[in-house]
Amino acid sequence: MNWSQFKQSAPDLASLAEERFQRHGLVLVGTLRRDGWPRISQVEPLIVDGALYLGMSYRSRKALDLLRDSRITVQTIVTNKDGTEGEVKLYGRAEDVQSPEVKRTYLEAVRRELGYELSADEEFHLFAVDVSSAAYVAIEDGEQKVRVWPEVESTPATD
Repeated sequence: MNWSQFKQSAPDLASLAEERFQRHGLVLVGTLRRDGWPRISQVEPLIVDGALYLGMSYRSRKALDLLRDSRITVQTIVTNKDGTEGEVKLYGRAEDVQSPEVKRTYLEAVRRELGYELSADEEFHLFAVDVSSAAYVAIEDGEQKVRVWPEVESTPATD
């Protein structure tokens, strides 16, 4: 489901994620390399018109990973070692966006929100995250607290 749908289904988790997107401006993205090993990369997330977008350099390794296998994990940045800040993890698929109109809208949002001037002629990859599950993990009152969406017995967020 797109970001708007996820936010309707899990407003607390979506709000936690959005707050961290704004605070840090970066997320960690997990992809699968050609040889099956995981790859972790940083990306600037941007929510535009109800979709969570990840822009990537043209033919970057992480973009090629997603073009080959669309499974993705998006994790907010953790900046303290005691775990009290918490982290949001999103699991789903990255949809390759080809629409010139959507890419123009994204570039305008990048200029407005992130302060980057990117040329519409410059080649880049744009992916929309289709969220299938999510989790929030934090240390609260000395104990690990976990919130999972959707609330089912076995999802990637609970494995």
